[in-house]
Amino acid sequence: MVKKTKKKLPRRKEEFTYRGYNIADLKNMSLNEFTALLPASQRRKMRRGFTEEHKKLMQRVRNGDTAIRTHLRDMIILPEMVGIDLEIHDGRKFNRVSVQPEMIGHYIGEYALTRSIVRHGSAGVGATRSSKFVPLK
Repeated sequence: MVKKTKKKLPRRKEEFTYRGYNIADLKNMSLNEFTALLPASQRRKMRRGFTEEHKKLMQRVRNGDTAIRTHLRDMIILPEMVGIDLEIHDGRKFNRVSVQPEMIGHYIGEYALTRSIVRHGSAGVGATRSSKFVPLK
């Protein structure tokens, strides 16, 4: 019998970098310079510009709000968002997410799943033909 041990990933010892730039460099970049580093779909979204709701969210981030509730699942995580707590709506409730440097360039909605895992139980009495042979007491 061989025991399977779950290996835990080691903590990052070196400084986080995104495409060769550290967090301080990313925060000092202009929005256009940072946009050039993003993957294609995120780059296209950023070049099309922010909506009014996205601008309001960014204003709250810049004002220093630490806990922000939002329905904007299509917002891209920018370097200035690192360190804040977001409460992201998944369609039913708000999920609290602390923004880490590794999340830069991803959509906010990726961290609040909209579908839950289904775990089916066993059939109840009367649900199957064989259940009539099960004693009730």
